[in-house]
Amino acid sequence: MGEQLDLSLLLPITGFIALVVAAVSARLVLRESQGPPRMREISAAIHEGATAYLKRQYMTIWTFALVIAAILLFIPGWGWRGAVTFLAGAFSSTLAGFVGMHVAIRANSRTANAARGGVSKALKISFRGGLVMGMTAVGIGLLGVLFFYTWFGSPGLILPYGFGASAVALFARVGGGIYTKTADIGADLVGKLEAGIPEDDPRNPAVIADNVGDNVGDVAGMGADLFESYVASIIAAMIVGVTVQTTYGSAAVVFPLWVAAAGIGASILSIFFVRVKKGKDLSYALNSASIAAITITAIGSLFIAGYMFGFATGWPLFVPVLSGLVTGLVVGLSSDYFTNRIHRPARFIARSAQSGAAINMLTGFSVGLLSVVLPIVGISAAVIISFMMAGLYGICLAGVGMLSVTGVIVASDAYGPIVDNAGGIVEQSKMPSRVRKTTDSLDSVGNTTKAICKGFAIGSAALTAIALFAAYASPQMANIQTLNLLDSTVVAGFFLGGATVALFCALTILAVGRNAFRMVKEVRRQFREIPGLMEGKAKPDYKRCIDIATHGALKELIVPSASALVIPLAVGFILGKAALGGFLAGSIGVGLVLALLMANAGGAWDNAKKYVELGHFGGKGSKTHTAAVVGDTVGDPFKDTAGPSINILIKLMSWIALISAPLLLA
Repeated sequence: MGEQLDLSLLLPITGFIALVVAAVSARLVLRESQGPPRMREISAAIHEGATAYLKRQYMTIWTFALVIAAILLFIPGWGWRGAVTFLAGAFSSTLAGFVGMHVAIRANSRTANAARGGVSKALKISFRGGLVMGMTAVGIGLLGVLFFYTWFGSPGLILPYGFGASAVALFARVGGGIYTKTADIGADLVGKLEAGIPEDDPRNPAVIADNVGDNVGDVAGMGADLFESYVASIIAAMIVGVTVQTTYGSAAVVFPLWVAAAGIGASILSIFFVRVKKGKDLSYALNSASIAAITITAIGSLFIAGYMFGFATGWPLFVPVLSGLVTGLVVGLSSDYFTNRIHRPARFIARSAQSGAAINMLTGFSVGLLSVVLPIVGISAAVIISFMMAGLYGICLAGVGMLSVTGVIVASDAYGPIVDNAGGIVEQSKMPSRVRKTTDSLDSVGNTTKAICKGFAIGSAALTAIALFAAYASPQMANIQTLNLLDSTVVAGFFLGGATVALFCALTILAVGRNAFRMVKEVRRQFREIPGLMEGKAKPDYKRCIDIATHGALKELIVPSASALVIPLAVGFILGKAALGGFLAGSIGVGLVLALLMANAGGAWDNAKKYVELGHFGGKGSKTHTAAVVGDTVGDPFKDTAGPSINILIKLMSWIALISAPLLLA
């Protein structure tokens, strides 16, 4: 036991190493050249817009956070410790998102400039830029959970840390999603369809807002999403670990921290697998890094389980970790298959666009429905196997296992917006076509990694929500032994949980529609009223479009976010703790289906459009292209606003159930 206490120093050291890797990666990115003045100018405009949006968003978030912290002061069982821990979780998520997005924006012009010399260096810069987000998230997450567990000595007392991270994640994901799709739809509908110019054309007034949206939605938003899942899975497993100490000993409480540390080490080692190889597709570089991280984490977790529990007792705990890792890979690759334009589903949707927008919409929606089946089978298998091995604790370990490689997954996801912005900068600075061809090849890989990461985020959210549900039902919290499906309140709670997810999706998509309408009107006005704009003799008012996207996003996120906070509390206090358990179960089931459907259908529509734009089925400007753009426009809020936000919704409602458990018992 003494040796284990000495080795426990490795946990904070691992967290600090992750932050050091993030700092070194940032340094390596920032020392690269930003390119010619025009590139610097465009990058500065994107940075200015994104920073302005984040500052306003964080003011909104922290107003809300201070109110919640004040409420926690008066809730029995939480008091000052709950308030402090909640604020620390909110601050950790805010810090990780801000640092990651700040470096990602600085990486875009440097990637664009490096693309002038070829693919290899541009790939390294863009991945390093994304790595800052990934390593910052896992480093801060591990250190935050470890610090409060060491201080308070009980996993239950660090629940508000995850709640704070979840609250920030919901605002960041919903607000960022509304922002980015407002700009994207405005740029596409007016720029592409009406004006007939490319989406990254500098004459398009919404182009800078679109570039900003990629960062606030897919870097800061996704980073906050997976940061919250990461800490939530660890905390839930630690809470349930308390209940199995009679079987596994006190080591069951800290075992999830060790698995997370193994994942950080594996993610760092996987960096060396990111390199361009002749004859290999560029996606091979990033996919091989993810597979390497999963493999190394599995080996490390096996040794950790054997050392802490002995092989006979430890291997049943290793199997759930392995099942989580494998399930993450299955869900990610399934999302890739149904969305990547090199595979049949996206090409089938592109071909259906020849019959018009209606058939394109039906085909894309059907593909989205098909894409739900395999991931749910994989998640179900992981749940069953994990439960057979170690009960509810095993299910929690499956979530920890899947999220242990968050560092490299987030890095691969943040890579996408960086190369997307780099392509826009190349287009707007009028670089030679060969440079744009290089950034396009990088961007095609970015579309793949974003689809894989969205699938990974949804799958991990499901396992994390189940783990939080197990923590809610544990003796330390609501003490629910069984949920009786013949109990009318439980059934009512189940249906209300599913309906809340549907309501949330409707509110977020309607929010995008309302704000996009404002953007479309503004872009049309500028094309109509600014003389010489279409001829390239005048400069559009980019700031006006950024302001519309910013104000609209912050205004529209309030109602969906409030519904996520109020409805679970109402169900718990009116119908009781068992009904709230049914509510969580219903929200997880319906939420998983809708999240996968919308994320994959939206991604498939997007890549079907890109396949047409490569020259297939008539290419750009054809009727097929018009139908494909309509499909992509509908899919935008599906895959980047409502779908990803469901991940956080189902976890946030679970956090609210956990936080309110003392009041429900009283």
